[in-house]
Amino acid sequence: MNAPEPKLQDDPHIGRYERSTGQAEEWWQVSLSDRPQMYRIEHGYGDGPANIDTVVDLENLKSKLQKWHREGFFRPNDPALAPLPAQGRTGFLKDLRHAVRQAPQGANPDSNEPTTTIGLVDMPIGQPGPLVPRLNPAYLFPERFGDILQDIVENRRVLLIGHTGAGKTSLIEQVAARTQHGVLRANMNGQTTIGDFVGFWTVKGGETLWVDGVLPTALREGLWLVVDEIDFAEPSILAVLTAVLEPHGRLLLKEKGNELVAPHPSFRLFATANAVGAMSVYRHLYQGANLMNEAFLDRWRVYLMNYLSPEEEAEVLMRTLGSRFTRPMAQTLAAIAADCRAAFAREDLASAFSTRRLLDWADLMLRSGDPERAAGPAIYAKVSAEDAALIRSIIRHHIAFDE
Repeated sequence: MNAPEPKLQDDPHIGRYERSTGQAEEWWQVSLSDRPQMYRIEHGYGDGPANIDTVVDLENLKSKLQKWHREGFFRPNDPALAPLPAQGRTGFLKDLRHAVRQAPQGANPDSNEPTTTIGLVDMPIGQPGPLVPRLNPAYLFPERFGDILQDIVENRRVLLIGHTGAGKTSLIEQVAARTQHGVLRANMNGQTTIGDFVGFWTVKGGETLWVDGVLPTALREGLWLVVDEIDFAEPSILAVLTAVLEPHGRLLLKEKGNELVAPHPSFRLFATANAVGAMSVYRHLYQGANLMNEAFLDRWRVYLMNYLSPEEEAEVLMRTLGSRFTRPMAQTLAAIAADCRAAFAREDLASAFSTRRLLDWADLMLRSGDPERAAGPAIYAKVSAEDAALIRSIIRHHIAFDE
């Protein structure tokens, strides 16, 4: 006789698995599927809708449960989390809050160097120069960026992960623009060789000369180096980079007679990635991305960058485009962008929807007075015909066009 099907309340895998991301709570929900011996899994943030909804078998589910556990997802009152004694639980937070109040925030208060305040963080000012990014006065610094800003002050190595167009690089550039620090970018998606990164010998006028790559140039001159798409980098570049991941790590130029390059006090190192750590579940969307081991990731402070919320994005639209762009207009376009990103996360769309694309569309819209006409060069021409059709349907869901 076959064993009876497990009831919902008896199945130990059923339930909601949660973790705090420092923003909205991230969750996975497991329930029984309508299909026999199959499970439905959903993923989302806070009270928002699910952006992943799929069906897996038991073996696949167990593998995902192990992965979620490693990433810090637990069910409320999970027996795997043994409770601490009450005194230890309450005492720890009391002591921690006391320690936080004692710690200085922002730049070194004993330093005489000039500072500027971004959010609630005082940051040292550098020197004007041609490599300082252009200031975007409409850029929005949400409160959740505070830890990243503090890490920059403390000279931590910061790795920003998230989908294409989430604003990873622009955050670093806008901090640099406000603090007058020059920025160098090295794109690892097939555009930077080991010679470009470290340096190379060349012959000029009959003389053999050494040319520094972006890494030693940034180290010597106190620039901020952004290694874009580090999950696409060649192993040789990662090996060189590891040497300077410590706050005061020095670069050994073997090709130049083992010359040591010490970091300038203003040097900062950043990286961005699409499919690392908490973003590994999306690796299939970024073909060619490499796996990165935990030993390498542990040398970075890793922050997950989500897209701006619709409320934040509406604020950016209004700041950028001025009084002609009303709040209801901004809220409508922000809702369209959010729906397109949800479709991308579900893999219904092959391309992401960046804030830059949204601003370009809105700017063209103000010139033409026609959302559909403006979407041609700003959106439709940049994606496949299938993606354009879906985006058009999302737009028409939010905007009533004259027939």
